[in-house]
Amino acid sequence: MSALAGPWTIVTGLLLLGGALKAAHPSDTARALEALGLPVSEPLVRAGGLAEVGIAAVALATGAWPFAALVALSYLLFLAFVVAALRSKTPVSSCGCFGRADTPPTFVHVVVNAAAGVALAAVVAPVPGFASIVSDQPGWGIPFLFLGVLGVYLVFLILSALPRVFAESGAG
Repeated sequence: MSALAGPWTIVTGLLLLGGALKAAHPSDTARALEALGLPVSEPLVRAGGLAEVGIAAVALATGAWPFAALVALSYLLFLAFVVAALRSKTPVSSCGCFGRADTPPTFVHVVVNAAAGVALAAVVAPVPGFASIVSDQPGWGIPFLFLGVLGVYLVFLILSALPRVFAESGAG
């Protein structure tokens, strides 16, 4: 099993979750992009979210390098958006990365989107498909799957709740 299997599962799982939430609720993402002068329609955001779901699902299932490269590209685009939002001082109440969840772009987003490094590493040193990863795990892979889901949830909380905690405490 690859040392990247855990981080890879979290990175692709987070992309899958974000894509699904954007597809379900595209308005915040569309508004965030508009605020930076990139007018896009909600149907276009929804299509982008569905593309993220597809990319993440195939990348997670197969570990194929072209999809790992698309995961990396996705995170690099997110990183570019967050840096542009932070540098422009444009008031963006939500980056729209999780649909309706209020996730204002912060330095925390910059750090998390640097997770593209994990995806880039997977392009160089491919990660096996999810079935292969789980088959190498004890307990039918249930502990690994649980930790992967927990990791996705923790990163979601870091991106959605931590900025609000900082804002309310005056530290952000």
